Amino acid sequence: MKIAQVNIAKMKAPMDSPIMVDFVNNLDHINDIAEKSPGFVWRLKDETNNARSIKIFDDEFLLVNMSVWDNMDHLFEYVYNSMHGEILKRKKEWFHKMGEMHMAIWYIENHKYPLESEARERLEYIRKYGETPYSFTFKNKYTTADLKNYISLK
Repeated sequence: MKIAQVNIAKMKAPMDSPIMVDFVNNLDHINDIAEKSPGFVWRLKDETNNARSIKIFDDEFLLVNMSVWDNMDHLFEYVYNSMHGEILKRKKEWFHKMGEMHMAIWYIENHKYPLESEARERLEYIRKYGETPYSFTFKNKYTTADLKNYISLK
């Protein structure tokens, strides 16, 4: 199994505003780093090579990022130890603090890619039930065995 992740962020201004210019200018570079990172499998993107036009919630100011990785370690390395980590440190410049869970990680079968509806469902699940083997964050390193046990108990 692979790891899928989704995270959303609420922009402080429209994408073409002066507030968002540095974010927009770095987006293609950060996506390129992701695609060249060890363990990268896939990322959600539209015709502009990013996911700016894809909405999983009915909010024009919510941006979505969704990707698939070989494992948690590779995803963690990209998020925190690549140039992405430097951009992440600046998120307060461009995005509002989210009042509820804005990310989810889950296991996905090899050779499958998550749908936008699945991303929304995983975010709603973690918001309602907290972290479980079904939908979690980096704080809990659930295994596929944990997931099988969790599902069998439901």
